[in-house]
Amino acid sequence: QVQLVESGGGSVQAGGSLTLSCALSGYILKGHCMGWFRQAPGRERERVAFIDSEGRTTYGDSAKARFTISQNNAKNILYLQMNSLKPEDTAMYYCVADFSQMTAIDALGAPEAHFGYWGQGTQVTVSS
Repeated sequence: QVQLVESGGGSVQAGGSLTLSCALSGYILKGHCMGWFRQAPGRERERVAFIDSEGRTTYGDSAKARFTISQNNAKNILYLQMNSLKPEDTAMYYCVADFSQMTAIDALGAPEAHFGYWGQGTQVTVSS
């Protein structure tokens, strides 16, 4: 069984930075793709960033210029470096994983149901 555990969320003032982490454990299939979704009250859930087993990355429009997704060499820890944070970034951030050898490019447009594993989420609050 696969588990995803996010950490690193918190409260920060606009213009500040935060780094989120996601630890992947359990029985892991090779060729996995991981990423981040986020959802704020009153807004639809949106895609933030993805990284595949080859280290290729993709970003949603709101994150491309300010966020960086990465993973460790063992590919069991996922990171999201968030810079120049805005109040609009306030949301619950979810770590997700897929084990169908999906590429980061495909992940950007794949149905949410394609990601079979989700973390519990970590809250990010950005104050103006």
